[in-house]
Amino acid sequence: MAEPVSKSVLFVCLGNICRSPIAEAVFRKLVTEQNLSDNVSTILCLKEANPNAFGAENCEKNSFFLLQWRIDSAATSTYEIGNPPDYRGQNCMRKHGIPMTHVARQVTKEDFATFDYILCMDESNLRDLNRKSNHIKNCKAKIELLGSYDPQKQLIIEDPYYGNESDFETVYQQCVRCCRAFLEKAC
Repeated sequence: MAEPVSKSVLFVCLGNICRSPIAEAVFRKLVTEQNLSDNVSTILCLKEANPNAFGAENCEKNSFFLLQWRIDSAATSTYEIGNPPDYRGQNCMRKHGIPMTHVARQVTKEDFATFDYILCMDESNLRDLNRKSNHIKNCKAKIELLGSYDPQKQLIIEDPYYGNESDFETVYQQCVRCCRAFLEKAC
């Protein structure tokens, strides 16, 4: 019988209305396309895979297990709590056929203890998250820049808030590259 294995990722930016909800929506779409979503429990075969990469240390090659993802996004600040994503980000995602339903929230203490990965957009986010995580006794999350997965080596995903539609498209393209690479590495 296949044993369920779950992974979780929290995408974080300053206000949780521009970059992190785009990353969340992009990653959710990628996971769904690969039938790995939390809505679709997928049986995976470890024929060629390393079982340890899935947190399935006790599985042998050619064994099967269920992989489920928990995906969310949050803010380091309180500026936008309760607000929907920026309309320009929503327009960008709509253009690419990706649904985006989110209400901004702030990172909580529980997030550090329950998420496997917390991926943020810039150095300021990273500093804030590392500072907050130092006060969490049972922090299990691996905190890093989403841009560290970018094959084009663009480490920082710039905030498009004061920009225009093309800046949101740039964020979208970066998130697609980074999320694909992250998903490949995490799975």
